[in-house]
Amino acid sequence: MIVTTSTVNRWYALLIVLTAPLLYVIDIFIINIAIPTIKSSLHATDGEVQLVIAAYLLGSACFLITGGRAGDYLGRKKVFFQGMGWFTLTSCICGLCQTPLQLNIARFFQGVSSAFMVTQSIALIQVLFPVAEERAKAIGWYGITLSVAAIIGQMLGGYLAETHGAVEGWRLIFFINLPVGAAAMWAIYRYLPETAATTGVKFDYSGATVLTLALGCLIYAITEGREQHWPLWSFGLLALFVVLAAVFVRIQQIKQGGNKGALINLALFRQPAFNIGLLAVLFHFMLHTAYLLMMAVYLQSGLGLSALACGASFIPHALLFMLSSVVASRLLVKHGKKVLQAGLLLIFIAFGVQLSGVNGPAGTVALIALYGLGNGMVLPFLLNIVLDKVPVEDAGAASGIFSTFQQTASGLGISIIGGVFFAVLQSDIHANDYTEALRYGLGAAMACLFVVAATLYCLPDKTGPA
Repeated sequence: MIVTTSTVNRWYALLIVLTAPLLYVIDIFIINIAIPTIKSSLHATDGEVQLVIAAYLLGSACFLITGGRAGDYLGRKKVFFQGMGWFTLTSCICGLCQTPLQLNIARFFQGVSSAFMVTQSIALIQVLFPVAEERAKAIGWYGITLSVAAIIGQMLGGYLAETHGAVEGWRLIFFINLPVGAAAMWAIYRYLPETAATTGVKFDYSGATVLTLALGCLIYAITEGREQHWPLWSFGLLALFVVLAAVFVRIQQIKQGGNKGALINLALFRQPAFNIGLLAVLFHFMLHTAYLLMMAVYLQSGLGLSALACGASFIPHALLFMLSSVVASRLLVKHGKKVLQAGLLLIFIAFGVQLSGVNGPAGTVALIALYGLGNGMVLPFLLNIVLDKVPVEDAGAASGIFSTFQQTASGLGISIIGGVFFAVLQSDIHANDYTEALRYGLGAAMACLFVVAATLYCLPDKTGPA
């Protein structure tokens, strides 16, 4: 059944589309809070429990570009429906796992399925809302969804981690995706409009295979290499990534030159705003993911808060993120990058005040909230910068590139900025000094913040939704 945009309200379609980022973000935050409980229940080692997060990241990052392009070739509704179905199924499998190995394998495939559904949601926003003002509002709702998902994930993670019943609480973390996923699949099938599929050329299977291997080498090296103190094999994987990346680019050049359907339109990288936007995405998500990780550890281990109290501490952050996203979506069309620059200034103030010595529970929660206020003006609208002038026919590939940079940045942030934080905790001078570790980590995050500010400064003044 194909539903056209004339038979379904675009805003109702947006509600359906946003179920993908909702579930995706919930599964990130809910796991972060519940990791100690999962470790205890499955008798996992530190390395095994870290893979619960890393495997999800690895599976997602490796298939984002492929998932985005699959929607271009097969139809975004079809790929969205199947991605949601597999995400729901693998979530339930995660909840049934009995060993750390089983859970990590299931989490990998859950990440793979998320790559296919999330990229369709981003591409469908661009297709459904071609007018600048409406697209800005739609992306504002995308930001609100991220905020709501963060609240749900943090609170459920804290609550379920401390739940003891017939079914272990951490398993319910995965099982709750079943009713939401099933309802979303029904709505996708019944109401979501299908998009025209690319015809006349074959899908780039060789390019997809090489790219997946390349990203697998990169993400695994940066997520596991640091945990094992950068053994020789991690540098070997990074070198192999460089080789495979070069091979991938050559494959794309050959196929594009012969009009054989390249996985990525390399012409996208000839757009200055697209490249600058990707650089901003890379450094902003590095600092964002690392900051949330450091604050979760600091609140629980440094200040002694329970898992539930830690989750509740992020609610003001999420509410202010939601508020600023709504306001920013209305200002973006007129003021462009100035909206994002104002958000970066608020983040800089939050980091600066925290570095000056504000480290008590109340002050920390207030500064996390201020960070959310600023971040709501930045994070959702980086998508606007990246997709600003991208043709609709390349929306899937471009959204896949955006999401790949986002996920890769998350891994880099945990590895580099989080590595600084944990290295200070393990040092002889500042062993278990969480306040000092946080200062070093925030210093590294601020360095990334300056890079983001510099990239936005280089953008044209009128950059905004097309």
